[in-house]
Amino acid sequence: MLTQLTTDAVVVRAPAKVNLFLELHGKRTDGYHELATLMVAVSLYDTLELRDEPSGRIALTCDDPALSAGPENLVHRAAELLRKRTGSQRGARIGLNKRIPQAAGLAGGSSDAAAALDGLNRLWQLGLSRRELAALGAELGSDVAFFFATPAAWCTGRGEIVTAWPMGRPLHLLLVCPDAGLSTADVYRHATVPSAPESGEEIRRAVARGDWKEVGLRLHNRLQPPAEKLCPEVAALHARLRALRPTGQAMSGSGTALFAVCRDRRDALRLARRFRSSTGKQERERLASTGSGVRLFLVRSCD
Repeated sequence: MLTQLTTDAVVVRAPAKVNLFLELHGKRTDGYHELATLMVAVSLYDTLELRDEPSGRIALTCDDPALSAGPENLVHRAAELLRKRTGSQRGARIGLNKRIPQAAGLAGGSSDAAAALDGLNRLWQLGLSRRELAALGAELGSDVAFFFATPAAWCTGRGEIVTAWPMGRPLHLLLVCPDAGLSTADVYRHATVPSAPESGEEIRRAVARGDWKEVGLRLHNRLQPPAEKLCPEVAALHARLRALRPTGQAMSGSGTALFAVCRDRRDALRLARRFRSSTGKQERERLASTGSGVRLFLVRSCD
């Protein structure tokens, strides 16, 4: 997260994440899956602008009309949880500018919640540590705590047990985001826990070395097969990416966003051009008739 202080506001940039590795280890008694995942924060951001509200209310607005700004929004819930745990009676006006695609496996909502905790901690001068904020974040959602350990972390449990992980050099990616979204719960419901889970040791070592060629070979996401069955567009886009032979390609989280590992920004730009040109006539006509499409983002790992 990147935080900027102005004379009357706190501005926080909330990054997206991708999963370079995601494995399932079993079903928990609380209904969640026990998992192990290597996550990296990337330079695709939502932005939160937080100002003091003298009335003591929490007032959230969002520039995306498809997203509720009511009490069920994770940003709103983060603010209320922070007040409850600290006893603060302060209010806030929060403006949320959305750029991270929703229901895409990029954890935009979780990142926004982490940014709200961080920004309100500063705005209200509560003095909580990042560790304390991460513990609050874990109560809100499985991915929230990760954003207090960026740029990379190895996450276990249901995702809330976070260990910061070293990166040998910056990672450059092409993100491919279809308009279609998927329910995380639906994808997990159709997932199969393997009898012999992958350990992720090889990809962790490769990330620490900055060996992106090896990372591309070791990408793994146990949720991709069920996501492709639920949303055939994910499978089709993955096949198109694979045919262009990047360093590696996979789906992020529970989908539907995919990513390709690239050598550098120039390589990512070349891949984006080739991906656009690979769209066939029938596919262009289908997208035009449905009004849907695919968004591409050139991103790199956060500092």
